[in-house]
Amino acid sequence: MINREENREMIDAVGLLAKEKGISKEVLFSAIEEALKSAYKNNFNKQEGAAPATSNVRVELDRESGAVRLYARKVVVEWVVDEVSEISLEDARKIQPSYEEDDIVEVEVTPSNFRRLAAQTAKQVIVQKIREAERGRIYDDFIEKENEILTAIVHSVDPESRAVYVELGKTEGVLEAPQQMAADNYTPGERFKVYVLEVVADRRLARPGAKHGGPQVSVSRIHPGLVKRLFELEVPEIQSGIVQIKAIAREAGSRTKMAVYSSEAMVDPVGSCVGPRGQRVDRVVTELRGEKIDIIKWSPDPTEFVANALNPAHVVNVFVSEAEKACRVVVPDNQLSLAIGKEGQNARLAARLTGWKIDIKSQSQIDEALAAQEEAADASEGASDAPEI
Repeated sequence: MINREENREMIDAVGLLAKEKGISKEVLFSAIEEALKSAYKNNFNKQEGAAPATSNVRVELDRESGAVRLYARKVVVEWVVDEVSEISLEDARKIQPSYEEDDIVEVEVTPSNFRRLAAQTAKQVIVQKIREAERGRIYDDFIEKENEILTAIVHSVDPESRAVYVELGKTEGVLEAPQQMAADNYTPGERFKVYVLEVVADRRLARPGAKHGGPQVSVSRIHPGLVKRLFELEVPEIQSGIVQIKAIAREAGSRTKMAVYSSEAMVDPVGSCVGPRGQRVDRVVTELRGEKIDIIKWSPDPTEFVANALNPAHVVNVFVSEAEKACRVVVPDNQLSLAIGKEGQNARLAARLTGWKIDIKSQSQIDEALAAQEEAADASEGASDAPEI
């Protein structure tokens, strides 16, 4: 058994853990009992040839004194064949005269030198439960932060996978290579904002090679949600709900288009996001390492919305096909390359932002197409008016 001083330490430790971490005392005591049973199996059952099987052993931990006793459960038989699991009727009646055959008798089998192992085991269980409780608390804290942004500090970089491991307060985050911006510097101590993609309770589930458990947070620098959350931090009108971010299309590190709307006619949604002298948008651009951001006004009218989305190009007209959710956009000749953008980026982002297929034509292209249609129509009319032979 554990001596009185060790008993008191264990009982006090259980009480303190239960109070600070919100764990039931009974759960802790039961965990210690199970651990003691395993300790008995590993350290005594193999050494003593007649020791009872672990499944036949019951560990009793006194909740008040901390005293530990082990009992072997044995079946009462007339003639003993297996001393590990059986006890003779004669010996059973020495314990209690009322015992009969097939009754179950519990016989104390606490090893004489079990005291020190019991104390060590109890401490190990308590430490383990403290770690589990801390991990659970961290997980509970971070699971609420999914789809939010946090400040990350670079801890290390895996040279093979190029994954960046970052510190996020009390836990670790991982920034996988596909979620990284090329313009970022991944040197230890570097700070930047990240978007929380997913929280896993045990990092060994996410990273089979991980040596230690505990929560792991997967983060991103390329997710459109990062832009959204950054503007929410910078723009009071978004925080109050007056200005809403309706849609975001992003090619991380290069360019983002963001559509905004104001529920109050007197509040300019674009101006609110840009801020005085461009200060608000500049802070977001700085955090995103110079990524260009086009802020455009959202409209329920697809014609107006598509025209706005092609900013900075000026749009002459938009022809909409509701059935195909497609539109043809007409721009001045000198605006065609601007509307399409370098390598088609402006048109591509506008299409993703609006959800419409966009075909961009210059004014001269439209004029030429209309002239060709008129010539074809005239030719067809002339043929129909010719006299029959």
